[in-house]
Amino acid sequence: MIPWLRGHGPFPPLESALAEPNGLLAAGGDLSLPRLLEAYRRGIFPWFSAGEPILWWSPDPRMVLFPDEFKVSRSLKKRLACADYEVRADTAFARVMAECAAPRPGAGGTWISAAMVAAYGALHEAGHAHSVETWMQGEHGLELAGGLYGVAIGRAFYGESMFARRSDASKIALAHLVRFLAARGFGVIDCQMNTSHLASLGAREIPRRDFAALLDRLTGEPGVPGKWTLEFGA
Repeated sequence: MIPWLRGHGPFPPLESALAEPNGLLAAGGDLSLPRLLEAYRRGIFPWFSAGEPILWWSPDPRMVLFPDEFKVSRSLKKRLACADYEVRADTAFARVMAECAAPRPGAGGTWISAAMVAAYGALHEAGHAHSVETWMQGEHGLELAGGLYGVAIGRAFYGESMFARRSDASKIALAHLVRFLAARGFGVIDCQMNTSHLASLGAREIPRRDFAALLDRLTGEPGVPGKWTLEFGA
């Protein structure tokens, strides 16, 4: 059994999370801004489908990407050198979330429900959630070709989802995000769960206790507050 969060009740200890399914910690609560910020600071994230109660997770091990370990393949390096795209931040957050929530070939339903869209939209308006967008030339000028969104607290960035409508568009956004974060002293990008795609980009698993200790230090450091639009352009 996992505990049910009521009102402002605290999260249980991370070590009480289930081993199967890996990391399921608690259910219930809400997606308010204070609750989400508390969760992310502790290495907990919400993940549930529409119609289900809110489920909170903290898997062990944890997939992370350290900015200085990001792998740029030869083909991606060549693609990044092209001048046929623009990368922006926080100019189309709602659209990026909508694209990430859209059905994908061979995939089931999305976990990015209306409740999640509203919650992360509020995080974005408060300056904690950010989108990084790749824009490419289309029939009617620059079009949103790919991107990602996530949450930043202190010097830690928590990746949530990414999408691509054109080849390499999400990788381009990630490469520019990594460079932006590295230049500002961010220590980690949380990738949550292990995938071969993330591993190919340099992400790796670390024990949950090490991840929690890392967050305890990084989330207490000064971050980059507010919208990143102008900062990213610089």
